Amino acid sequence: MPYNFFDDYPMSWRPKLDRSERALYLTLARTLEEDIASGALKPGTRLPPQRELADFLDVNVSTVAKAFKLCELKGLLTATVGSGTFVAYSALTDKRFLERAEGVHVIDMGSVQPEDSANAALLEMARSLFRSDEAAALFSFHAQGEDEWQKDAAVTFMRLCGHEAHREQILFANGAQNAISAIFASLFRRGEKIAVDDHTYPGVKSAAAMFGVKLVPVRSGDEGMEPADLERLCRSEKIHGVYLISACHNPTTATLPEDRRREIAAVLRAHDALLIEDGTNQLMQRGVPSVSSFVPERSLYIATMSKVIAPGLRAACVAVPDACKEAVAGALYSLNVGVVPMMAELAARVIASGQFERIIVAHRRHIGERSRLVRAILPDAICRGGDADIFRWLTLPGRFASVQFEQAALARGVRVAAAERFAVGKTPPARAVRVAFCTPPRDQLEKGLRVLAELIAD
Repeated sequence: MPYNFFDDYPMSWRPKLDRSERALYLTLARTLEEDIASGALKPGTRLPPQRELADFLDVNVSTVAKAFKLCELKGLLTATVGSGTFVAYSALTDKRFLERAEGVHVIDMGSVQPEDSANAALLEMARSLFRSDEAAALFSFHAQGEDEWQKDAAVTFMRLCGHEAHREQILFANGAQNAISAIFASLFRRGEKIAVDDHTYPGVKSAAAMFGVKLVPVRSGDEGMEPADLERLCRSEKIHGVYLISACHNPTTATLPEDRRREIAAVLRAHDALLIEDGTNQLMQRGVPSVSSFVPERSLYIATMSKVIAPGLRAACVAVPDACKEAVAGALYSLNVGVVPMMAELAARVIASGQFERIIVAHRRHIGERSRLVRAILPDAICRGGDADIFRWLTLPGRFASVQFEQAALARGVRVAAAERFAVGKTPPARAVRVAFCTPPRDQLEKGLRVLAELIAD
């Protein structure tokens, strides 16, 4: 029996524990997950202290601690020393955007993709590739490092993104998400901490949950991650790595200015932390060197084509320092065995032929046209983003929580992405949604933007 009486004691959660299973911590973790899914436990709820809950349930404190840790690794909870354990704000969000509006044609402004002007050129290059003498080799096994000319193409690609790499550093992956997963799996142990922007790319959150890595939010402003707050975290907690998107941050569109990039690099060097820099959008923001350029010995730089050329071109390259290369290469082999040869070859040919530059020029032109349409319907005062960015961060009126706005928009046939999908840990979600405007056809884009403007006005 519990030592204390809880009849009149206020508790945020009073679970009923099925004691038929031997592993009670698994039962408790499942009950916690079910109560979050049902809405009985709301995002942001502070859970009872572990000793208090253990006394209430008449179990060992270790049972509660193991259940909480299991749910934390799944991304359902966030814990901070001195503050307690909370239901994560992102616990209920669907990271894969699978929800459908019943009986309504959906204008997709939730998934981030480049517009499709490159597809015709890619199709012609693919046809040429399959007519070539090398076509049969595309169906053979390719080990990492066999095609040195592809590495030269990757170096050229990274240089265009503002990062100077060497051929010996290059590894290939089947997209940026694949590269991030390999890095997390190979360089970080379960429970180790990676600092990220307080709202960050959902793929990083899902990879962290998969590999048991804990994400720690860093305060971010109009110019991205704040070096002073990163320094504070590195002093107060053991931060093993930092993940950031240095240009057109997903979802807030913030781009780090050069002085802030240097400051972040100095913090990383001072605290011996690894940097994982996602250069996905840097290509569209030319003129600023990568953060990795200022701390190359501790940086892994990822560049991918799916967000800047075409979403189906799942080809990414990673510049890896010597100390990490063997481990990351091993993880990529375990995850993939090898990259898809036809994707790697097509991506390299796009770069080497100069077609890549022409595609980027066309993308910039089309993005500029769509940006002007966005500005004509949604005022700049509430819609953040530059002319080279392929999405916007839309600030909402006070009466809307972002997830409510997402649901209201979906009911009217428009998909956007609520801030809850991006908020890290116990960070209160911003009152904002991400609006991706390169996915739908232009007429559908205008219609979708007007739906959003009407929702805000109403």
